[in-house]
Amino acid sequence: MKVSVEKNLERRRYETEVNGYTAFIEYIKAKNAIYLTHTEVPVQLEGHGVGTAMVKEVLNRLKEEGDKVAPLCPFVAAFIKKNREWVPMVADGYNVG
Repeated sequence: MKVSVEKNLERRRYETEVNGYTAFIEYIKAKNAIYLTHTEVPVQLEGHGVGTAMVKEVLNRLKEEGDKVAPLCPFVAAFIKKNREWVPMVADGYNVG
């Protein structure tokens, strides 16, 4: 699945809308990293790959911007652990296992 992700500066989250429902990843921007703190996918979208597609899109965007990631959200951390090509983006002091 491919999703279009928008950055909502006011709410400090990346959002995607699918079938009228909004999924999002909340973040905190710090000097040394972007802290991805929480992923939420509406129950109506669960099991359709929306969360995974959103994480991949957000990581691609942050990689292009040269940012490091602190994956505080368990879903994001699990994605990076499973897809090891993203490990170099993890900020110093953080480990996904």
